[in-house]
Amino acid sequence: MIDFSDQAQRLDRDGDAPLWAQLETELRRRMEAGHFTDRFPTDRELMEVYEVSRHTARHAVSQLGADGIVRRARGVGTSVDRRRFERSLGNLYSLFQVVEEAGVEQHSEVRGLERVTDPVAAGHLELDPATELVLIDRVRFAGPDPVAIDRIWLPAEIAEPLLDADFTRTSLYNEMDASIGRHPTEGWERISPKIPTAEERDVLGLDDGEALFSIERVGICGGTPSEWRVTVIRGSKIAFVADWTAGQRSELRIEMATDPTGGQ
Repeated sequence: MIDFSDQAQRLDRDGDAPLWAQLETELRRRMEAGHFTDRFPTDRELMEVYEVSRHTARHAVSQLGADGIVRRARGVGTSVDRRRFERSLGNLYSLFQVVEEAGVEQHSEVRGLERVTDPVAAGHLELDPATELVLIDRVRFAGPDPVAIDRIWLPAEIAEPLLDADFTRTSLYNEMDASIGRHPTEGWERISPKIPTAEERDVLGLDDGEALFSIERVGICGGTPSEWRVTVIRGSKIAFVADWTAGQRSELRIEMATDPTGGQ
């Protein structure tokens, strides 16, 4: 009998990420590491190993199925589709590309690029609270207009070369590829509405009643969490669009929002 508890990592029940998202990330990590080659665990085995409800187990597996990573068959169970497993994240954070493709010049105002300690960020990266991190804090602009505040924490152990990078006109992943030779290729994201703080209203020049999107991301590289990102985006400047095809998982992308007169 296969022992699926071997090398299983505990889920963080006090963390911000929902258990089903943590379980999905954990299962992806294990598949990337070569686990489940003989067979994929049943819902009940996932419930026992990770101490979650049947709904949580099924939700996590259904997300893998929507990506084509696993297949469910009545009477057979769930199996890994190795042909579809390697898959990169969508372009949710490609503000650089989205703005440029809209024909608008983009740039960033870097407010902070430094070594810090942050227990909350370290927790999302599964590190000791006192671990040194690299913080990149910047305001993203489309033309003259600020559109987002982007704050990123990465383990200093791997991200120290980024302290010399110029983030005024480039993306994080481009700089990671150039400086480190790799960037996150999987993870989870959460988008939620946000009431702006006084600082966010001032920095982004928000109009009365203008709302924000808050986007949280854990980026995983080689099975290890290596990026914790919190971005707030102006709802009047950026739109989220889901492309969908029947029977397949939707792909979420971002676009520059336009007003009826054609202005940005």
